Amino acid sequence: MSPSSLSSHRRVVAVVLLIPALVALALWAFAWPAARTAPRDLPLGVAGPAAAAAPVQQRLEQRNGAFDLHRYADEAAAREAVENREVYGAVVVTERGPRLLTASAASPVVAQLLQQAVTEQASATGARVTAVDVVPAAERDPRGAVLNTSVLPLALAGIGAGVAVTLLGLRGARAVAALTGSAALVGVVAAGLAHSWLEALPGDWWTVAGTFALAALAMGAAVAGLTALVGQAGIALGGLLFMLLGNPFSGASSAPEMLPEPAGAIGQWLPPGAGVSLLRSVSFFDGAAAAGPALTLTWWAALGLGAVLAGDALRERTGKAEPAPEPGPAPVG
Repeated sequence: MSPSSLSSHRRVVAVVLLIPALVALALWAFAWPAARTAPRDLPLGVAGPAAAAAPVQQRLEQRNGAFDLHRYADEAAAREAVENREVYGAVVVTERGPRLLTASAASPVVAQLLQQAVTEQASATGARVTAVDVVPAAERDPRGAVLNTSVLPLALAGIGAGVAVTLLGLRGARAVAALTGSAALVGVVAAGLAHSWLEALPGDWWTVAGTFALAALAMGAAVAGLTALVGQAGIALGGLLFMLLGNPFSGASSAPEMLPEPAGAIGQWLPPGAGVSLLRSVSFFDGAAAAGPALTLTWWAALGLGAVLAGDALRERTGKAEPAPEPGPAPVG
């Protein structure tokens, strides 16, 4: 068998094996979290007099680690905790029966789950639950569909910017300028659609635009930085991190605590998950709990841009270190 024929057979085998492997990886990344969605140490508050609240707390603790319970003295303290994103909701024990505080803006799925869980427990005692949505979702988007579906296009925009910078051969300061400018325009366009047109993210317009831009920059810079350091394999690595892991592990459709471990934690360390959390904070909670995801996105952007500059400096140093070719013999005659 000739070398060219052997090489052709290897390529066929590589394609036959690689495509099913990618399909299996994608199905695992997307289907596994969706199939195993359930509350796991979901932060939930319990408020009211100690004697009256103790039975409620005990019944909630019996749900096999579904909730991470926080105790509050009264309804005002519990409401403040919900508004500060310390808990997803709170059960307030009153003389007229339990009152459930929720925040559909934090997660419509979790708000519905809490209402079902508390109603089931209250029905055993014949009590009637009163539900209060402390921080409601946008009126034009009560299910949070716009925020949920924004993860994929945002990831595509970030990865696309990193790939474009690489394929166009932009390096150093020019690459940084292209990535930053592209991310800024992505933020403006995304805010114009999600905030102004669809009215799904009611926070300050410039803050929402800045959040979209920072998330796009974090992913674009990371892809360009990886490629600058490791070559074309950086594009595949960036796609794996942000599309196959960051997207399904973001918890955008439910909450990080609803995903199987450690998917929820991993998702919050990646730009898609951090971007969704930051958008929720700045759009509905006046910036509460925004520091963590903002810092995560900033680190990704800074490290990515630093890698782009470092890769360019390394190439220049390598080029200068290469010895100049020796001159050939002078022509005769």
